[in-house]
Amino acid sequence: MSLRADLAIIADHVAPGARVLDIGCGDGALMAALRDASGVDARGLEIDPRNVAAAVGRGLSVIQGDADVDLAGYPDASFDYAILSQTLQTCRAPDAVLGELLRIGRRAFVSFPNFAHWRVRLSLLWGGRMPVTRLLPERWYDTPNIHHLTIDDFRAHLKDRGIAVEGTWFLSGGTKTTSAAANFRAEHAIFLLRGTDLG
Repeated sequence: MSLRADLAIIADHVAPGARVLDIGCGDGALMAALRDASGVDARGLEIDPRNVAAAVGRGLSVIQGDADVDLAGYPDASFDYAILSQTLQTCRAPDAVLGELLRIGRRAFVSFPNFAHWRVRLSLLWGGRMPVTRLLPERWYDTPNIHHLTIDDFRAHLKDRGIAVEGTWFLSGGTKTTSAAANFRAEHAIFLLRGTDLG
């Protein structure tokens, strides 16, 4: 089974044998790929009990939990990587969750759909309604996304917080695109951040 494009990028940049916490791990597809291809010690936290069951069925160590409340119990720097893929925008307190990622992990991957993509802008401009796209498929009243953000929003937040960025990748239609005008052209962003213990 092939990984979603953002997960494939993350998998390509996790060091073999690393300790990983995948927060909002879904059915464990990324964790299984990391375990099988790179010998990674992968743990997961997932809110949906059906996904937890699917991940456990793959032989993965996944517990049911909520990123907004259940990260505080993990010790500082207990993982080489903390991963939050397509989950930040669903958190009630994304800033606090981001802080927990960087406390728990020596490095953190964060990926999210870019609400400033040109198709989203066009939908709002011409249709005057909240957009429904491939990466934002739900309607305004049933979306799990409660904090829409843009690439430029996230970059500004990292700068304000003094958070170091080690890598960025941008996707359009599941294919890598350049960083040029990424806030306008990219549908999806992946950031690799450096945790506080790395200086």
